[in-house]
Amino acid sequence: MSSYNAPFEIHVHGQVPLRADVSFDQLQEALKPLWKYAGARSLADGAASAYEEEPGIKFDAQEHLLQMCWTVRGDEDFRQSLDEMCMSLNELAEQGAAIEVTFYDTDFDEEEEEQGAESRDDFVMLFVGPTPAAIMQVQRDLLVQDVVNMMERHFDGAELGGVVAEIDKLFSQRFHALVDSLEIGKPPRGPGGPGSGHGGGGGRRPRHLH
Repeated sequence: MSSYNAPFEIHVHGQVPLRADVSFDQLQEALKPLWKYAGARSLADGAASAYEEEPGIKFDAQEHLLQMCWTVRGDEDFRQSLDEMCMSLNELAEQGAAIEVTFYDTDFDEEEEEQGAESRDDFVMLFVGPTPAAIMQVQRDLLVQDVVNMMERHFDGAELGGVVAEIDKLFSQRFHALVDSLEIGKPPRGPGGPGSGHGGGGGRRPRHLH
């Protein structure tokens, strides 16, 4: 498919803290679904964004940080590349991190918007991390930030401790449910012993400008 005829411009944005021992070759392999989708032969070849003003994909070896502000032209099948990338980045991440992905409908124009038509724009928030707990921590922090920002229009921040506590309770319940589900899959702990199991938004999103 020609990039000029692609129905979407897809923007990937985020920072992922990496383990200190992660090499460029490991990162190149983990990000292969992205640069290969872009038609490149290596990470160095595919790291540049479709827009010159965007930094693209950067590996800061000194800070052990992957930085992405990268746009590629493509279709819905790019979602498969994102899934593969996240699975690989989980193995390299030092901490949990969020990655924003925005699909911009290239066929949608301002005239259609004025006529009340809806674009096919989509927004996806992905999470990577070394453990489920690390990923949930990032999800929790983002949710608390969003909820507090919204509620501070009506309440003082000091009044929102109970709301944050309820959010923490929900994530704690989810984490324990996940742990229990993983325990079910474990084999018995000894010969003859019992098993260890227990029975997107309105309007078009602005592009990131740097």
